[in-house]
Amino acid sequence: MASVYQLAMGQDFALLQPELQEYFSLASDSGPAAAGGDAVGLGTGIFDVAGCPRPALRPLLRLAGRDNALFPEYERDVPFSIENRAHPDADGRPALTAVRTIDFEGVRRTMQDTTVWEDRAGLTDVLGRSGAVRTDLACAAGADGRMRLVSRRTSIGAGRFRLGLPMLLEAAAFTEQWWDRSEGRFRIRTKVLQRQMGTILEYQGSFSYRLVRS
Repeated sequence: MASVYQLAMGQDFALLQPELQEYFSLASDSGPAAAGGDAVGLGTGIFDVAGCPRPALRPLLRLAGRDNALFPEYERDVPFSIENRAHPDADGRPALTAVRTIDFEGVRRTMQDTTVWEDRAGLTDVLGRSGAVRTDLACAAGADGRMRLVSRRTSIGAGRFRLGLPMLLEAAAFTEQWWDRSEGRFRIRTKVLQRQMGTILEYQGSFSYRLVRS
């Protein structure tokens, strides 16, 4: 079975670095033989920087943190882990849920999202436990084989009732992930930008990653 990213990228998936192809190929009912079939992806690393650089926005992000969507802290050298699980969603569509555990000084935060593929709509990223916030997600291979992800067009709501955010309030998330051959680790860089306020959330760092039997 193909992963949500393989479905979204088609033949362009082969343009990614080989290590990225393995990372982003996790799918339901599939996995490398070494993992014994179904697999879970587990990673650990350090964020060089993580959080919200704008103190005025942190109370709002603290509310989002209760839903495991975002986080209000802003620190350097922050340990984190990630767990990736592929599964069908409630409607039977291919999905991948990523749960990140971030150990800030004195508090542990969880940030989770589920990426869902639908033939007509493409990729949708569902943030937090409640799924109240959703964004359209586009992915592409860079000229150097890096994975580039862009989230735009945010909507909020419950179930099928969705309300698109006005352009004035929308933010866009930009993520780049690649394999650092010199270090033998993955690297990731994410920025969430809002047109009036600039960077409202960021994290970047490196991590090791392995597939284990589910």
